Amino acid sequence: MTTTHSEIKKLQQKMDSVVLGQAEVVEKIIIALLCNGNLLLEGFPGTAKTRCVKVLADALDADMGRVQFTPDLLPSDITGTEVYHSEGDVEKLVFQEGPIFANLILADEVNRAPAKVQSALLEAMEERQVTVAGKTYDLPEVFMVLATQNPIEQEGTYPLPEAQMDRFLLKVNVAYPDDAAELDIVRLVRSEEKNAMAKISETHDVKIDQQHIITARQQIQDIFLSESVENYMVALVLATRHPDRYHDSPLQKWISIGSSPRASISLDKATRAYAWLHGKDFADPDDVRAVLESVLGHRLLLTYEAAAQGISSADIIAELLRQVAVA
Repeated sequence: MTTTHSEIKKLQQKMDSVVLGQAEVVEKIIIALLCNGNLLLEGFPGTAKTRCVKVLADALDADMGRVQFTPDLLPSDITGTEVYHSEGDVEKLVFQEGPIFANLILADEVNRAPAKVQSALLEAMEERQVTVAGKTYDLPEVFMVLATQNPIEQEGTYPLPEAQMDRFLLKVNVAYPDDAAELDIVRLVRSEEKNAMAKISETHDVKIDQQHIITARQQIQDIFLSESVENYMVALVLATRHPDRYHDSPLQKWISIGSSPRASISLDKATRAYAWLHGKDFADPDDVRAVLESVLGHRLLLTYEAAAQGISSADIIAELLRQVAVA
């Protein structure tokens, strides 16, 4: 564990040094990668979402595919398509891969794509494969979709259906940096522009073998969870489905539809990855609480009453933590 763990921590430290003021976002990206999951980033423009992906791809020496989602995008623009290829007198159909076949996929403004495109992306996210013209093609072993969406621009968007939201292991809200980090960002960009050799994702001194990601995933499987921690995770998810069990809480007025069993699976994976990333060989309730909002926040459908009161998913998660005790 030592070598692999130190290499992953080195990756995290490098990303923190280049993506300033977004330590939590960097940590959640690495957790999603270690869990072989996908990540949804929601934030205002200019909050380093794209920079995060570029730095990660460079450090892993990984292929990066970027797709700018628009209403006129076609599924073949993502998956690829068959094209005629002529060799002498022989003409045949040859499959030309799309950007989805990279290791890291930046799906920019994913909610601008129509349903057919989203369904094509869904197969890649869930099955790690794409199907074109009746043929199935496998995606790389190290593969992750990092999708972004803008919380303020809704014109011309197609809200992601609950089924697709459920496929994202984590959702992270990317906030603006604080005062000190903002100043550091200005100085960093100034330094990069001054030095003609500096790149926006200058990580040539840190290259992580992708095999460490595979090894880390195997080690995370060995993280111990006690029965009480397992029961705690399940109780938190079930509380979203059965808020009526908590009579002295407003949960029943706030939650319209709770989280699916996929939430319990994701919470288990993210909890173990978080514990591993922090150098532990077991997970405790604090590890569960550390990832709970990112796992459950996008898997809740709020009531009209909650929306009218300005209640957010973060408020619901806070109430869940107050109501559900460790058994």
